[in-house]
Amino acid sequence: MTQGAVSAVINLGGKGSSLSSSSVFSVATSQSLVQIDSSTLEKLKTTSPSPTTTAAATLSNFLTVTESRASLLILLNSLILSNTNSPSLQLISQTLNDADVDPSQQIHVTEPELSLLKKSTILAVSAILDHQSSVLTSFADVAVALSSEALRADVTAFNLMDSGDGHTSKEEVGVAADLRVLVNGSKLVGKEKIGAVSKVPKVHGTMREQVKSLHSKMRVELNSNGSDGTEEAVSTVLLPLAAALRELGVGSFSRAKSNLEFVGSDDLKLRIRELFEKDCPNADSLGSGFNVALNLVFGKDYDKFAHEVNVLFALVWKIVAWEIVTAFAVLEGAELNEKTGEVKGNAEESKADKKKKKKLVLGKGTSLILPLIKERLQSGRANDVENSGFLETLVQDFLSFLDLAHPKFTEFLLKVKDIVESNESRRLPKIPKGTRDFAKEQMTIRKKAFSIIEAVFERHGATALDTPVFELRETLTGKYGEDSKLIYDLADQGGELLSLRYDLTVPFARFMAMNGLTSLKRYQIAKVYRRDNPSKGRYREFYQCDFDIAGPSEKMGPDFEVVRILTELLDELKIGEYEIKLNHRKLLDGMMEICGVPPEKFRTICSSIDKLDKQSFQQIRKEMVEEKGLTAETADRIETFIKEKGSPLELLSKFKQEGSAFLENSGSVDALNDLEILFKALEKSKRIDKVVFDLSLARGLDYYTGVVFEAVFKGGTQVGSIAAGGRYDNLIGMFGSKQVPAVGVSLGIERVFAIMEQHMKDQNQMARPTKTEVLVSILGNDLTLAAELVGELWDAGVKAEFLVNKRRQKHFDYAKESRIPWMVLVGEQEIKEGLVQLKELETNNDIKIPRDQFVEELKKRGLELVVYNPKT
Repeated sequence: MTQGAVSAVINLGGKGSSLSSSSVFSVATSQSLVQIDSSTLEKLKTTSPSPTTTAAATLSNFLTVTESRASLLILLNSLILSNTNSPSLQLISQTLNDADVDPSQQIHVTEPELSLLKKSTILAVSAILDHQSSVLTSFADVAVALSSEALRADVTAFNLMDSGDGHTSKEEVGVAADLRVLVNGSKLVGKEKIGAVSKVPKVHGTMREQVKSLHSKMRVELNSNGSDGTEEAVSTVLLPLAAALRELGVGSFSRAKSNLEFVGSDDLKLRIRELFEKDCPNADSLGSGFNVALNLVFGKDYDKFAHEVNVLFALVWKIVAWEIVTAFAVLEGAELNEKTGEVKGNAEESKADKKKKKKLVLGKGTSLILPLIKERLQSGRANDVENSGFLETLVQDFLSFLDLAHPKFTEFLLKVKDIVESNESRRLPKIPKGTRDFAKEQMTIRKKAFSIIEAVFERHGATALDTPVFELRETLTGKYGEDSKLIYDLADQGGELLSLRYDLTVPFARFMAMNGLTSLKRYQIAKVYRRDNPSKGRYREFYQCDFDIAGPSEKMGPDFEVVRILTELLDELKIGEYEIKLNHRKLLDGMMEICGVPPEKFRTICSSIDKLDKQSFQQIRKEMVEEKGLTAETADRIETFIKEKGSPLELLSKFKQEGSAFLENSGSVDALNDLEILFKALEKSKRIDKVVFDLSLARGLDYYTGVVFEAVFKGGTQVGSIAAGGRYDNLIGMFGSKQVPAVGVSLGIERVFAIMEQHMKDQNQMARPTKTEVLVSILGNDLTLAAELVGELWDAGVKAEFLVNKRRQKHFDYAKESRIPWMVLVGEQEIKEGLVQLKELETNNDIKIPRDQFVEELKKRGLELVVYNPKT
């Protein structure tokens, strides 16, 4: 290798230096030289020399030249990291810096170095795969964009956005966003439903996830001196990468085959297909390659496994390259025909092809990338070849250019990345994870739900309350136990430490104490905030609907009422089957005491038990014993209690029987007496069938003192808890001098919305987005007439809209889309006759009536009672 051909020098052993996958690839492909830092060499001279016993170490014969060179580089770096003073350092460095030396020759190393060399191969090949795969993610997206246009594909799958609830893959969203940038503005896409295109965000998103996983692993392992377990650790990320490569290759091959069918000229199609079938790997070869790799990793032949994954990568890379070639043949078919002599002499056909070509409107991104490909083809040696061999030479020339080690390919790829990044302004903005936007249909459902909830609360005599969205940090601190870590703290502004409210209960308690109130029945519907990890049905910003009763009262009266209210809410919202799990905090504390839990650990153990709806008891037991210091015997005793779950009155009777451990604890006896009153009240109110007595229900919040309960949806939509509450007699007293007993319930309305929306989807229903009853349709351009007619309707209290447009279909499309039940149509004929046409969309009936009578006529027809139900 001449110095002039080198793009960089990789320095090893210097202060702060570290080896990266890209530098490994650069040295392995002879694009960079290796240099051992001079200070490192001086330092090594002061250490004891390595043992002189050597072994003739031969690099594995299945390795490629690139893989062999990468292995030597990893070995060199490992020797430096281990402070090994060895003559092998200079030998390996010289070998790597001379591209003409065969790296597969025998290299004499010491016995310890031989061990390091064996570990080097999987790291070396993995580093190459890391670099190559990150390039493939961009390259494959370009191929998809070109194929989407070549195939006239429906690209609605590229509209994927981050839903904000944590269950949309970030990488899938990223792929979709990049593809939108590339095909934005294209007039070709949008018609054909093609599975190999619609699956791209998921397939390519998975590929990106695996590439990032490998990259993270290589950043650590390349500079960890080949520690024990390296081969196993790296193989765990290589295997899923191999699976992702296979799926990406299968999709690319499918699109490439489909592209061939869209090549305009039959002769050109035939010739390209012959080349494609001869040169392009197929889906079967991908499956075979993956199976070979799979068997090797199971057999723990890690070196060869990594090599076979790299072989699989090469197959996928070539398929993607062929996808670009076939897409190019479709989009630039006319020009290829001319160059190959296919239509030479047929001026009429050439003119038609050129005219057709001019009409192609590509995406903003692909329209810039396609000329880069053409530029490469035109500058290649293919131009000097006679037409008879032009196509074959062109394809081979282009495929060789798409080699990752080709000096011009990196330049091409950087231009492609610049095109994508320079079009960032065309990307749609995103919302933070754990938050949601609500469109008109969803808002219709929400407003309906809120009206039902308010009606239930007001039926029970509650008054509305609103509190600030943020509170002093000291107000919230210490009220939520271990969940306090989820409070959103705000930056210091105006000399006060503030936090976003975590729930509506603590602000209510603060309001009561601050105003010196000792009695209040209130409700509040507002947003709260949790610094949580978003997941399906779990958000960082969401509404809570709270109902609380504070003040002295008859024993268990308020507790009964809030549980009754919860059943009314869930019944009237019509979400389906649910159950209310109920327990008592004093019963929990009694159980802790009976089991031998120290009093100072009651709350933290309750927090562990509260996770049982998400984790197995074995996981909880491990947490209680290993992290929270309980004895194994205590944890096992807790298990015998928390298994108790069933009919409230039956289980209560069991716990009150002679010999029950609960009867030996005064707190537990008080709790059982409270529950007896509550259960009998619920029975008389015909609501006991909705309740399940469950000793595993802990509710981890610190402020609960009595009854605790939680509603769980039992239908198909998995959303977890949908409501919760309990008694908190000491919370208000924390903020003031008076202790005010209180009990409340909080409805997790976001999860209820998810259930309601799913029900509508299952029943193929859509919420009507507006309450508009009449559309005034002016078939022309007379705004004044529209203003006059719609004004009369508005004055009469009718919910109405107007549309002025000459196209009749435009009016009907809008009315159907908005599901407006009535139309008032006025065209030239109606204006001449002084009439308007009333049309009821559900029945498709229409009548003409005098212009000055249409408002009264609409009212006569029970306009306000209309429920629109479009026919399917």
